[in-house]
Amino acid sequence: MTAALAINLLMLAVGVVGGLITGSLAVLADAGHVLSDVGSIGLGLMAAALAARQASSRRTFGLQRSEVLAALLNGLALVAIGVLVIVAAIGRFGDPPEIEGWGVLGIGVFGLAGNLAATWVLARGDRTDINLEGVLRHSVADALGSLAVVGSGAVILLTGWVAVDPIASVAVALLILASSLRLVREPMDVLMEAAPAGLDVDALARAVCGIRGVTSVHDLHVWTVTPGFVALAAHVVVEPRVDRDAARREIEYLLRDRYGIEHTTLQMEEQAEEGALLQIENGLSDGVSASEQEPG
Repeated sequence: MTAALAINLLMLAVGVVGGLITGSLAVLADAGHVLSDVGSIGLGLMAAALAARQASSRRTFGLQRSEVLAALLNGLALVAIGVLVIVAAIGRFGDPPEIEGWGVLGIGVFGLAGNLAATWVLARGDRTDINLEGVLRHSVADALGSLAVVGSGAVILLTGWVAVDPIASVAVALLILASSLRLVREPMDVLMEAAPAGLDVDALARAVCGIRGVTSVHDLHVWTVTPGFVALAAHVVVEPRVDRDAARREIEYLLRDRYGIEHTTLQMEEQAEEGALLQIENGLSDGVSASEQEPG
């Protein structure tokens, strides 16, 4: 991310200066997206540093979810930038300004090369890290935005049709909005403690009940503390006289081997025998009858 940050700072400087010189909204829109990349990478680096801190007695999971919050903020920033670009583009459709086609084309090519380099660097990282994935999606959307700028400059040079600039700007904005969907949805799922995507919790419960001696599972919860760190808690009911420690170890092995869940909290409960259950019910019934006979 540090290498990608250096590339994006250079592209931001070229984009802002070039957009002001050429008068192209598409170039400025792309520069705005690059600015969001600079912010997202800086935020991502800070979040990664916070997530590496040791847990404390108050924050027993540490600050690992700082990366999730960073990804959510990046997604919301992309939504805001996309909306602002669309509003600015709509205002240009009625009165498009004169635009320097060669300048737009040159800046677009430079931005495309820079974005491809940054994307290549980021794609070599850990793709399961939602923080890194957020920065990578910014970079991919930037590369597509630069491609739209290149197309806009080429059309202006060949035809002189300057209305293509706000059209390209809207295309860039739509790409920005599309790339923001996952960055908003996935962090929200983590913060709302939803089950990890792709995990069938009902099938997991059936697999646990398939272990010898296990009769049922209840209060089953599966959630993501931070991407790559899935936790599970459940109450497991076993048959009478079953070795609960052995059953628990077998369940832990199943969860780790089949589902990749290593952080588990299992409360083992023994199913009451029918005779004992009947005796308890009769005792409760006798107690009610006795209390009813007591004077008011």
